[in-house]
Amino acid sequence: MANFELTRDFIDEIRSLIENKDKKKLAEILEELHPADIAEIYEELNIEEAKFLYFLLDDDKAADVITELEEDDRQKFLKSLPSEVIAKRFIDNMDSDDAADIISEFDEDRKQEVLSHIEDVNSAGNIVDLLNYEEGTAGSLMAKELIKVKESWDVPTCLRSMRRQAGEVDDVYYVYVVDNDGILKGTLSLKKLLISSPKSKIKDIYNSNVISVKADTPSEEVANIMNKYDLVALPVVDDIGRLLGRITIDDVVDVMREEAEKDYQLASGITEDVEVSDNVWLQTRARFPWLAIGLAGGIMGSRVVTDFMGNIGSHPQIAIFMPLIAAMGGNVGIQSSAIVVQSLASGDMGIETPWKKLFKEFAVAIFNASILSLLIFSYTFLIGSDIALTITVSAAMFSVVIFASLFGTFIPLLLDKIRIDPAVATGPFITTLNDIVGMFIYLSIAVYFFAKLG
Repeated sequence: MANFELTRDFIDEIRSLIENKDKKKLAEILEELHPADIAEIYEELNIEEAKFLYFLLDDDKAADVITELEEDDRQKFLKSLPSEVIAKRFIDNMDSDDAADIISEFDEDRKQEVLSHIEDVNSAGNIVDLLNYEEGTAGSLMAKELIKVKESWDVPTCLRSMRRQAGEVDDVYYVYVVDNDGILKGTLSLKKLLISSPKSKIKDIYNSNVISVKADTPSEEVANIMNKYDLVALPVVDDIGRLLGRITIDDVVDVMREEAEKDYQLASGITEDVEVSDNVWLQTRARFPWLAIGLAGGIMGSRVVTDFMGNIGSHPQIAIFMPLIAAMGGNVGIQSSAIVVQSLASGDMGIETPWKKLFKEFAVAIFNASILSLLIFSYTFLIGSDIALTITVSAAMFSVVIFASLFGTFIPLLLDKIRIDPAVATGPFITTLNDIVGMFIYLSIAVYFFAKLG
């Protein structure tokens, strides 16, 4: 399949075919496209055009396209369809995790309507079970569809059962082994199964070294575990070890992308998840809180400068380096906090304690501060600045870099300790606070050295 590129000419062609109701030509085009490509086309169509297109797809592909749509587009489209069509056309052809995700977007009345039209009671029950798990946990990510065998079975019995179960599973990553109580015991290698004697018992050939998570494990932890151990699927168990379902790599990639987007927006000073397509009110509401904090920080910074106005008036050359000191404090703080936030998010902190992390950052800050203060000392000396200003700027640079590094490290660690997303420490928060404190440090040092040497 060639790489698909959406163009205006292509959309115009699709619209023309829809207007002429050329179902045959449209079906030929859709046959060649991936569900993700068809979902991309939908975003350029109105509801009626999209409906005409969707009903040309076979049931499996239609279900795949629905899962590829952005949430807002999906809600608008499904809202225009009867509950029975949603259940039989889409939900019946999805894995339980995807079905639960879509149904969770409906209000309670619509949920009940859609569920009532699902003909397979077991399938409906699986979806209801998944809807009961808290968002952001392993339970909310897992699918019920998997292949499991009992450790007490022999090879022929195992193969017969696997054939029956395989019809419900799109991708077979692992075969899970359970005991008579449904407790997860391990995994079964297909190679081991094929080369074993028909008389062999599963308990003698399965691999007992299996990694699993509980249903209430946070989704971020699930992503870190799968990344650490290079897993393509991860079994989910209850508190006594009974196998509940499995999480596949595609679901974890979605989690990682969503977390990265959230952290990026928090670091940029946006308090909630927003999209380019969101209306003016939503985008304003998401951005304004941090802008207000920035305004408050700016007012506090101006008060610091006001308190030192007399000294600046007596020695106006002090003002020349004020922007430099403020900028360096913000930049250093952003660097330190970004590294810590990234380590916390990826689970790469290792066995380092917060104090060890602070000490390491302090050592790095000493090196950076020494080099930067030496450079600025050389610059001010070479351009002929008086000795009071030269020493003031270099001493302030050293102090501000040390403070900003430690502050940028400590705040994310503290927020993580008290269960607040450390991403809020980066961006405007660190920059604003370092601007205020950095300016206070610079002007205080200036007062001291100009009094001594000026």
